[in-house]
Amino acid sequence: MTDQNTPRVAIVSGGSRGIGRETAARLGREGYAVVVTYGSAKEEGEQAAADVVAAGGQAIAVQVDVADEHSVAAVFDEAERVFGGVDVVVNSAGIMRLAPVADLDLAELDAHLRTNVRGAFAVDQQAARRVRSGGAIINVSSSLTRFSRPGYAAYAASKGAVEAITLILARELRGRDITVNAVAPGPTATALFLEGKPQELLDRMAAEPPLERIGRPEDIAEIIAFLAGPARWINGQTLYANGGAI
Repeated sequence: MTDQNTPRVAIVSGGSRGIGRETAARLGREGYAVVVTYGSAKEEGEQAAADVVAAGGQAIAVQVDVADEHSVAAVFDEAERVFGGVDVVVNSAGIMRLAPVADLDLAELDAHLRTNVRGAFAVDQQAARRVRSGGAIINVSSSLTRFSRPGYAAYAASKGAVEAITLILARELRGRDITVNAVAPGPTATALFLEGKPQELLDRMAAEPPLERIGRPEDIAEIIAFLAGPARWINGQTLYANGGAI
């Protein structure tokens, strides 16, 4: 448990872009010290860390290969060295490449499994070993596990695995006072989601939820921040955040 006079410390994987970046900034506004991780986009990672500081928190940016357990362990080492420990882990790094099952290059399937499944597992493994009492682990899944849209089989399968890991880990951490949950966004206006999609398709997706719009990264960041802090009685759950589309 952290001292009430010291900030809670969060690691946000995939924190240089999209939902991860918005989440890091949101946690910064709540006074967290944030370790923003990035894969190859160093400039974006450093800017995301600067955003956290501008929002009122503390931050550093650290490069990581989420599927390499040694690289992931080094991020946790750095969080402990600089900020004294880890209280919250947000697991938002991921890739999404689309093709029908019949046409998908299996190398693309392997890429999804490496980043989205092995990467989530490696980060959760370190989190399970190192997150302090009173902490939270939040994995980012996807509402595509329920939408079942053609072309998304590899991505949805990888996110189904993330949900399974989440629910089991919550039970494995019995007695530790650490919550483990997943957030499953629907269509959300990130670069990863918007890339290559025609406006007609985006308009059709926006019309699906009763709220009649595509989600924004800040919508998801708000839920993650809730799970990271005050939501101590939500545990072992997948929260579908898609404006009511399903």
